[in-house]
Amino acid sequence: MDAVRVREVLVRSRLPRHEARRLVAAVVGRSVPRLGLDDELSAVELRRLAELEARRLEGEPLQYLEGSAAFGPFELVVDDRVLVPRPETEQLWELAVALVERPAVIVDVGTGSGALAVALARTFPEARVVATDVSAEALAVAELNRARLGVEVEFRCGDLFDALPGELRGRVDLLVSNPPYVAEGEWESLPADVRREPRGALVAGPRGTEVLERLVGGLDRWLAADGVAVFEIGESQGEFLAEWASGLGRRVEVRRDLAGRDRFLVVRR
Repeated sequence: MDAVRVREVLVRSRLPRHEARRLVAAVVGRSVPRLGLDDELSAVELRRLAELEARRLEGEPLQYLEGSAAFGPFELVVDDRVLVPRPETEQLWELAVALVERPAVIVDVGTGSGALAVALARTFPEARVVATDVSAEALAVAELNRARLGVEVEFRCGDLFDALPGELRGRVDLLVSNPPYVAEGEWESLPADVRREPRGALVAGPRGTEVLERLVGGLDRWLAADGVAVFEIGESQGEFLAEWASGLGRRVEVRRDLAGRDRFLVVRR
């Protein structure tokens, strides 16, 4: 078989050029910037590339095929056990860091890939970081990312606050969460590749706010007196959640994402 160069593969691909290039880079084990158009692909690499391209055309997320996703300055392991980290969640991390100084105890509820937990552990290496998830499979991925970044995070399996150790009651300085906030009726309208991600990590219930209400409602037991909680929310949920949480006696603020949409709920006791 004659040698096939990267430029020829990109021309033949049925994928957008930038996606095809990323898959070629994944197959040959190089970063995209180091991939040369005149580099040659072996027969084994071409077969692997054809398999990945077919899976992408069927709607599998590109990051699952690559096996990793960028989160701030970090590269995280991702696969079909966890959500793909998104820019909005990266902004949640940046917002949380701006809101606290030297937190002693940090909690990430519904950690998934561990993106927020490991990023916060890198930012605040002196803090005790505890992360929970109801999915043992997701926690296995989070553990890979903890080891990859060389940080200390305690992972605990259980439903929301149920997984937290009792000694943390009233001691949490920073609590973060990117919980499920999609309404059941919105599921079918999501892009095909999003619907390949874990449904339980996206859909909260008929309204979409069910998990957020449970989280905000349980904060008083866990936050320190001057603690702060930061949640990612749906773009249409800010007004309702702010009014509802204020009615519970919480101090609440809604922050917007880079696109100008309501995206984060900041809650204090």
